[in-house]
Amino acid sequence: MVRQAVRAALFILMTLAAALSPTAWAQAPGAKHIRLNLVAESDHPRAGSTVRMAFEAVPEAGWHGYWKNPGDAGVETQVAWTLPAGASAGPLRYPVPGRLLIAGLMNYVYERPFALLADVMLPAGLQPGTRVPIAAKLTYLVCTEQICVPEQQKVASSVTIGDGAVSPARRAAFDAHARAIPRPLGSPATYQIEQGRLRLAIPFPAGAALAQAWFYPATTGVIDMAAPQTVTRDGDRVVIETKPAATAPTGKIEGVLGTTDGQGFALSATPGTVAAARNGGGVWAAALLAFGGALLGGLLLNVMPCVFPILSLKALSLAKSGESERGARVEALAYTAGVVLVCLALGGVLIALRAGGASAGWAFQLQDPRVVGVLLILVAAIALNLAGLFELPTPRFASAGGVGGAFMTGALAAFVATPCTGPFMGAALGAALVLPAAAAMAVFAGLGIGIALPFLLIGFVPALRRRLPRPGAWMQRLRHILSVPMFLTALALAWVLGRQAGVDGMTLGLAAVLLASLGLWWTGRRQHGGRERAGLPAGIALALALAGVMLVRAAPSGAASVAALPGAEPFSETRLAALQAEGRPVFAYFTADWCLTCKVNEKAAIETQAVADAFKRGKVAVLVGDWTDGDPTLGRFIERHNRAGVPLYLWYGEGAREPRVLPQILTKATLTDLAT
Repeated sequence: MVRQAVRAALFILMTLAAALSPTAWAQAPGAKHIRLNLVAESDHPRAGSTVRMAFEAVPEAGWHGYWKNPGDAGVETQVAWTLPAGASAGPLRYPVPGRLLIAGLMNYVYERPFALLADVMLPAGLQPGTRVPIAAKLTYLVCTEQICVPEQQKVASSVTIGDGAVSPARRAAFDAHARAIPRPLGSPATYQIEQGRLRLAIPFPAGAALAQAWFYPATTGVIDMAAPQTVTRDGDRVVIETKPAATAPTGKIEGVLGTTDGQGFALSATPGTVAAARNGGGVWAAALLAFGGALLGGLLLNVMPCVFPILSLKALSLAKSGESERGARVEALAYTAGVVLVCLALGGVLIALRAGGASAGWAFQLQDPRVVGVLLILVAAIALNLAGLFELPTPRFASAGGVGGAFMTGALAAFVATPCTGPFMGAALGAALVLPAAAAMAVFAGLGIGIALPFLLIGFVPALRRRLPRPGAWMQRLRHILSVPMFLTALALAWVLGRQAGVDGMTLGLAAVLLASLGLWWTGRRQHGGRERAGLPAGIALALALAGVMLVRAAPSGAASVAALPGAEPFSETRLAALQAEGRPVFAYFTADWCLTCKVNEKAAIETQAVADAFKRGKVAVLVGDWTDGDPTLGRFIERHNRAGVPLYLWYGEGAREPRVLPQILTKATLTDLAT
């Protein structure tokens, strides 16, 4: 330790000498070894909102900046804000650093471009169009392996009070910055010092991917930072062994579990007993568990409110299948192929988006109003077909048999059904998002197999197929009856389109449906008259209708919608922290307009008088996160709780820092019992 202290002293003396040396400042006036730029996530934030700011930093080649805990040597960055009256700024948030060992001293550094994030809370009451200047002075140390230079820079930006809109390019950039910031681990860690070794046990799902890991302590005096670390996966935990600091810690320690791919997890550890790591477990064992959860979740999804309208397609296909042993099996396999391929395609796109830095989650496809518009036209066309307005040509789609019809029915069922998450499914998809790509795709396939399982059983189990009624005239009546839930689905999609794109967007969508319906009606008349090329009017009308909905754009961001529950507020982590500081119990839930499960829960349980009265008696605060437009901030918060989509219901008891995750199907009794 004496040798280490001498090295540290020599390093500090070298830094001071370099700072005082004339050659250290022999750079061009104003030139800096780290190029800084201050950028706001939104150029037009709403008054009273919180806007994320990024200090985008680019070190000169051969130079590096320092993390919050610089390591054995270095200096933490200091920031002094210049803000208008009523505004305030939160602390700097640092990305996961790298390691640089110089002369036996460990440095936690940034050698490549990085970004420090901070939240600036704007004052309420500012009028739209008001310019708000934001400036800051950063004081930091920048070094090479031979020399260190203290630098100061003043950077400034400004925003104009507006509607809170964020450009796609800026959102993508901030999503990439945020992905480098350590995420709260959620579960507490434990450490033990025994026989001169510090053993740290970190809860971490066995199925979650973890590249080569390293523990970065948030402060000095925890570990010997230059000592090697042994990292072992042991079931649902990661065990790290290393050498403790000369004066071993005795209380709570904090730090970051960082990985070589830039991911990080902020953790807090308390003293306790930590068993030595065992070799065992692994990604594929957890992937198998997640596969089972997805399979069961997909099966239960068949009876979830968000899927029920699609059951009309399945019921009609069931009624018309089974005329022969081979035909029933072929249709069952074709339907399953349609479901599984769509689930795999959605999962693949989701993984690709997240790899590109987006905070996309399950059901990302319904966050685009143009996709909702296309679904609106498609569902309306199917409803008109079921009602008998026209007949689909071969291969028949929803109402007829055949491989093509079964495949397309399965594809549509999966595309519309998967946005909502049911029991078992939420945790499985949450695990899939942190598994390696191959294991994650297996989980998505399990979801598809679960959705298709009833058809598979009917196709391959003759005893079940014999219980189906024989085909007959009743099927035509059933077909007309089943058009009703499809019309209701179209109505729900029109409502979602209106919520996302406003009245103008919904009007354009309904106009496209009307145009498509006229073309389909004309085609039906030509079919009844035996005309050749009867489908030509429908084809032209559908092409024009689809082109029309491509013009739909999301409405400008407005205030977050809140539920009808009295006292409900829009969710923000700042507001959650304030309520927790007050010691109040908090019910936080996350919803979306396109999630029918969410809406059923809200009407049947959350927004009821019994719950409102119970929450009022218990002084329960209610926070509502509206994820209809795929807000990346909410997406990251949802992801932290091992969920890939909505609904998500969290209960924070009095004084609780970590929430209890509630079931995805709620009852009034569930909520009223919590408030007592």
